[in-house]
Amino acid sequence: MSTPGKALERLRQHLHTTRLLGSIHSTLYYDQNTVLPAEGATWRGEQLALLACQLHERQSSEAYAELVAEAEASLDADASPERRRNLLLLRRELERQRCLDPDLVGRLAQAQARGYALWQEARRSADFPLFAPALSELLHLRREEAGQLAVAEQGMGDLPRSRWETLAQRFEPGISEHLLEDLFTPLQQRLPALIRRVQEERGRSGAVSAIPAWDLAEEVQDDLCRQLLEEWGFDPGRCRRDRSPHPFSCTLGPQDFRITTRMVPGQPFSAFLATAHEWGHLLYEQGLPRGDDHWFPWPLGEATSMAVHESQSLFLECRLARSQAFAARWYPRFQGALGADPWGGAHGFWRDLNPMRPGLIRVEADELGYALHIVLRYEFERALLESELQVNDLPAAWNRRMEELLGVRPGNDAEGCLQDVHWSEGLFGYFPSYALGHLVSAQLAEAMERDLGPIEERLGRGEDQTVFGWLAERVWPLGRSVEAGELVERVSGAPLTAGPFLTYLEGKLERLAG
Repeated sequence: MSTPGKALERLRQHLHTTRLLGSIHSTLYYDQNTVLPAEGATWRGEQLALLACQLHERQSSEAYAELVAEAEASLDADASPERRRNLLLLRRELERQRCLDPDLVGRLAQAQARGYALWQEARRSADFPLFAPALSELLHLRREEAGQLAVAEQGMGDLPRSRWETLAQRFEPGISEHLLEDLFTPLQQRLPALIRRVQEERGRSGAVSAIPAWDLAEEVQDDLCRQLLEEWGFDPGRCRRDRSPHPFSCTLGPQDFRITTRMVPGQPFSAFLATAHEWGHLLYEQGLPRGDDHWFPWPLGEATSMAVHESQSLFLECRLARSQAFAARWYPRFQGALGADPWGGAHGFWRDLNPMRPGLIRVEADELGYALHIVLRYEFERALLESELQVNDLPAAWNRRMEELLGVRPGNDAEGCLQDVHWSEGLFGYFPSYALGHLVSAQLAEAMERDLGPIEERLGRGEDQTVFGWLAERVWPLGRSVEAGELVERVSGAPLTAGPFLTYLEGKLERLAG
């Protein structure tokens, strides 16, 4: 009989090789989103499908199952909570992978590559019918996947879940539609009223459009983004920045962290705020428990959930980059880059950073309307997966719902249902993590201020690293030792609710109006 140490080492070696293959897959994905020629999409799809099938085989094989079982059998009374948690997470993922048909895994990878290529073309031409067949195929495959995963969940004693809930588990373990209803209902009840209040106040004041009357050249925006990253700890020895059609971040290895952004004509803050957002993701990734190679293959070295991941990116974007103190520090740089002062001072610059006006594009949305963008996408994901909404009816339904929730109506599909990349990759179940991230961020901010005092005061003194240090001590090292709800309660002392986020928004609106 093997010793516990030998059993764990054999399992670690297997996981290490699996991670190597996974990082190759991620590298090809990053290349696809940044520099891959359009005509290379078909071959890239075959490459990704091959790797996806190999990864699935390694994560579901009998040999791997024996390694996990051997490691489980080696547990004794003295086994650490970390070891037990790692093996529990590995067992759950193993059972999920064993229920998936390898052929389905390959077909999904190819459909994702095709979907991404068609989405890019369809968005450029605002032509939803061009993308519709790819979306239909991805929905069909994800429904099939949800059915197979449900078998694994039943085998592990989980309660029955809807298709959407089943697919969402990879992003938010334990998430349910009932929980989202509890958290999203206060947002739907209070945010539209806040939007109307802001619009009425703006109408009385005679304020003009929130679209800036100024712009910055791409190279100037790029330099401002570079300055921001340098101040916030960007290390070119292990980090890289590129352009992509949709901003994202990606970890390709224990010391390889990538970030992308995009320049949007007429939106001179877009790249700057997107850079702050994506760097929040990468700071979290760099702060996860990966002190050496021992941690990287194990589940505890992974993110708790995408809601926690998004809370970190939204914290940097909204609590830092959109804050009044941070705006006062950066106002002279933007003024110097523009060679003019269209804001009439630092306060006007801060107001420009926070237009608080409902818009069509999610990634450009202000804090007031952002969560309603997510509610819309969540509703449509469920309706599409359950065939309550037909794919061809999506654009018209999207436009109607945007008008109901936010009071704006897209002029074309590019600024409507084609604006996000997620469905082109079949990532159904991801969107609620964005709104949950706002709620988590607000609750963590309250806990931080109990320890450090007002965040604005820290930023006003240039103590950004003190803020990062608190997150690095209280949030990032937890990894997957806890689920998202448990993390929030452990750090803040209370269950996750929408209250702190709504309180924060109302306070910010008062200050913006002052």
